[in-house]
Amino acid sequence: MATLLGIHGSVTYPGRLYHALEYALNHAAEHDNALTTDLMHLGDFKVSFADGRELADYQDDTEHVVARILSADMFLIATPVFRATFTGALKNLFDLVPVEGFLGKACGLIAMGATDHHYLSVDTQLRPVLAWFGAQTIPGLVYLKSSHFSDGKLSEPTVMAQLESLASSVNGMNNLLTGDEIAQGPKPLAS
Repeated sequence: MATLLGIHGSVTYPGRLYHALEYALNHAAEHDNALTTDLMHLGDFKVSFADGRELADYQDDTEHVVARILSADMFLIATPVFRATFTGALKNLFDLVPVEGFLGKACGLIAMGATDHHYLSVDTQLRPVLAWFGAQTIPGLVYLKSSHFSDGKLSEPTVMAQLESLASSVNGMNNLLTGDEIAQGPKPLAS
């Protein structure tokens, strides 16, 4: 059974973005019985600042969080956009994860920002970090705004369909990549 891990890249109380990620994961699970989904909210864990120590030397949840990433087969990564980029908590997590955590694995991206012009930060900042790992990102992304929600719940049918499509695409890409080195391409220089 393959595992699709949703990473909610924020430490603030789960809100609209968390619920959108949960919606996408639920859709994926409902449409593939051979798929297990898991949702990891970074705010639920104490993750140390990446300082070069071995994972076993951290005295908090750091090793456990990285282990969950290493054991996942594919990802939906959701981040709010702060200061025109993804969160520092998510970047810190990436600094702790070894290359094989994302190497050759399918990833779909979800972001939420206050204005339309922040959507580009995903392609100019988050996608290159995942490329460094050798992750296989789905072209495009789902970009959310406050207007897509009503009373904290996702209410825009077009965006709901985009989330469903993204989740299905990540699962489909995982199926194509599994065991197929040609589909994965060359290993990144980081490996």
